[in-house]
Formats: sequence, C-alpha cells, structure tokens
Amino acid sequence: RLSCAPPPLDVARIERIEPRPPLGELGLAVPPKTPMPQDWRETLLYRPVATSSAIFESMGRRVIVSGTIEVNPAKTCAFGDVIWPCGQRARAAFNAWLGGRALKCVLPPDADRFAIAAPCMLGKQDVGAWLVANGWAMASPSGIYGKAESVARAAEMGVFGPPQ
Repeated sequence: RLSCAPPPLDVARIERIEPRPPLGELGLAVPPKTPMPQDWRETLLYRPVATSSAIFESMGRRVIVSGTIEVNPAKTCAFGDVIWPCGQRARAAFNAWLGGRALKCVLPPDADRFAIAAPCMLGKQDVGAWLVANGWAMASPSGIYGKAESVARAAEMGVFGPPQ
C-alpha cells in the first residue's frame, strides 16, 4: 500500500542559507518615485466646488486647503440659545466666494489619484487665510493661520458667531 505522507523530517538538521542573487535587473521591482515638493507645480483648477468648508473638488481632484481644518457640513453650532447648521453655511460661504472661479494650487504631478493638502490662491488671495479669517474653517495647529482664527473668534465671525 502506498503512503502519501511526507517522510519524517529532523528539523535540527535544517540549515537556512541566503537567497541567490537575481538573475538580472529586469526582475527587480523598482519602488515608485515619490514626488518631492520641488516637483510640485502651480496648477489651475477650474470650476471648483466646495464639498465642505475647506475641501473642494475640481477637474477630478480632491484638494484640502492646507493649514486649515474643515467644518463638517453636518456640524451644528450654538450661539446663545440658538442652534444653527453652521457646517452647511460654511460650505455655502466657501462656494459663494469661489463663484466658479479658477484656483491656483501647488500640486504634485499625480494629485488626481488621491486627496492632497495643498496651498491655493484665488487671484492674489490666500484661500486658507480667507477661510480662517472669516470663521469658515479652523486653523491647523501646525499651520500659519492661528492668529487669523483668534481674530475671527473674537469678532464672532462665521461659525463662531450668530446664525447667518
């Protein structure tokens, strides 16, 4: 009768050796080149549409305005004893300000494959500075807009103030 079981193996006698080198360069996988900041270019993004107070989509790209923290469209805010849909209002304010005009953002060459945080300008206006200074987005803790957020809070602008 034939047995299909492997022969007994003495693990104490097994010796591990180094793998052989590749037969040629063709078989070696080359890691993808990560785009470095010096490869990023100013790109015009036409007809941007805000999906939240600090995120927009344009030309198949999803861009998060760098240095900002979005106000989720579902967020509600309280001012005194009034609760209002500040997230929806923040997104609407961003869309109204954009007015379908093109934004100039500094993007990596393959930014259309994933969401990217990027600095953007609308004409000569810094988009992140406008959003934070008007109270429609918060300043990122590591960003440059902290003072603008403090001023917006003190002046009760945007989400920090009464329903608009």
